[in-house]
Order: sequence, then C-alpha cells, then structure tokens
Amino acid sequence: MTDNVYVPVTATVEKVTLEAGGARPIRTFRFRIDDEKEWPKFHHKPGQFAIISHFGTGESVFAITSYPNSEGIIEVSVMRVGNVTAKLHELEVGDKVGIRGPYGNDFPVDDWKGKNMIFIGAGIGISPVRSVYQWVLNEENRKDFGDVTLIYGARTPSDLAYKEEIKELEARDDLDLWLCIDWKFGPNGPTGESAEDGWPAINMQSPGETEVPDGQNRFTCFVPQLVEVVKPDPKDAIVVTCGPPIAIKYITEALDRLGWQPEQIYTTLENRMKCGIGKCGRCNIGELYICKHGPVFTSAEICKMVPEF
Repeated sequence: MTDNVYVPVTATVEKVTLEAGGARPIRTFRFRIDDEKEWPKFHHKPGQFAIISHFGTGESVFAITSYPNSEGIIEVSVMRVGNVTAKLHELEVGDKVGIRGPYGNDFPVDDWKGKNMIFIGAGIGISPVRSVYQWVLNEENRKDFGDVTLIYGARTPSDLAYKEEIKELEARDDLDLWLCIDWKFGPNGPTGESAEDGWPAINMQSPGETEVPDGQNRFTCFVPQLVEVVKPDPKDAIVVTCGPPIAIKYITEALDRLGWQPEQIYTTLENRMKCGIGKCGRCNIGELYICKHGPVFTSAEICKMVPEF
C-alpha cells in the first residue's frame, strides 16, 4: 500500500513571531513534524515550498523560510490575506497543523560556489530569499562564496520582516545590507521627500546619481530604485530576488540597465499552486507546471514562457 500524497502529516506549532502588524500582518511560524520517522522527508532545500493545512478550513502554499535541517523543523512566513491565512494567524504554541511537502525545485547553491551573491527582497517576497541567504551566510558555507549583498524593502519600517535578524545581519562584517521604505504619496504620486526620519530620500529622477553618505544604508525609495543606488556588479555574481510580480519586473529592468544577464537572475513564481505535484493543472504556464518545474526559475527561463505569463 502506497502513501497518499494528498494526506498531510501533523506538526506542532513551536514558535510564533509577529513580523509586521497593520492591515496585512505577517507572522512567522515554526512547526515541528510530530512523527520523527517523517523528519528525513522534510529535509528541504533552499527555494522549496510546503503546503500548510488549517484543519477544518483548508490549505495554502508557502515558501519554506527556514535553514535546511534534519530535525523536522519547517518555518513559513504568512501574510494574512484570506480565510486560511486568517485562521493560521490565530494559531498559538502547541496547536496542530497539517504539512505536505517539501515540493518543487530549489536554488542551485552548489553551482554558485565562488560567486558573489546579491539577494533582493520586496515585501513578503523576502521569505523565499531568506532560506538562501541563510544558507550562504551559514558558517559552514560562507567560505564557499564571495561578497554578499542583501537589498530589502517594505512599505514602512514596521512592515520589514525579520527585524531581529536584520539587526544581526547589520552587525556582520561579511555582508553589505541595504534597506528601504516606500515613498509617501501626494495627489500627484510620490512626493520625493523622506518618508521617515533616518530614511533619507534618494534622487528620485536619477537613482544612480544618489550621493550615499558613509554608513548610510537606509533610504526612502522603491526596491528597484535602491538596486540602481547600490549598483551591484554583475561580474562573477548571481542575483536571487523575489517579491510581487510588478516589483520583479522593475528589479529585472534595473539589473538589465546595470549589465546583468537574464541567466544570472533567479526568482520564484507562485501562480496559484494547489496540489503541489503537477496534477491539478492550476499552476501551468504553457507546458510548464510551477509546482513541478519550479518554483525557481532564471529570468531567461521566464522570458521564454508563453506571453500569457
């Protein structure tokens, strides 16, 4: 008798962290698979995803944000945007969920050894990126990579996820960290003024000409504009980026202007994944299934997809 791939294993909530409040709050959940015999199956790779069930409500797809491990631990960051995510936000330590996975392909971190790494996250899109930069920055792996840059932005300072981790990253001397928050808007669009004290506005018309004072790494701008401020060098380098589709579009365009090739840029897609194994047909783009052939793709691969994407 074979296992039913649609039946989740049970897991227990070990930790809940409120990452951001407001109208669209984000919480990070740490789950541990209940059955130790199942732990080896959940030793995920950076970039893979899991399907989390709230019993009696439904299930949803989430990027696995935790460092790969053999202790049955899965972490996901959840923005409250619908019925399932709203119920997940009510979970407390000790509660039970169902987990299926891990699914999908992964970031080819072994192929990137010796490369400089640039990580770019926009909003909740930082969550798929997190497991990759944690892999690269882990003491066992850090020597295998060159310079590391992390560019991350959200709507406001309170909307930035992983705040405690960001403090730790800022203290590291082997990482170049850049942060931004969105512009304030007036009747005619972005005002061009600083949105918060300590977050100076960039040169909105010509981001690449922004004068950056020594030690300043926080700005008012959109993430694609911050990319033009930082000017990451494409030589011997890889970009890992994720965020809303519109952010990925403009981030990719900014990288193109800086001389990056599509084969150097990696991202993840979601596209309404449901079953996780390429059977339901909800996430196909042409002949590809995001859950099976992705969710990790290069920009070059995405450009070859049918125009409907």
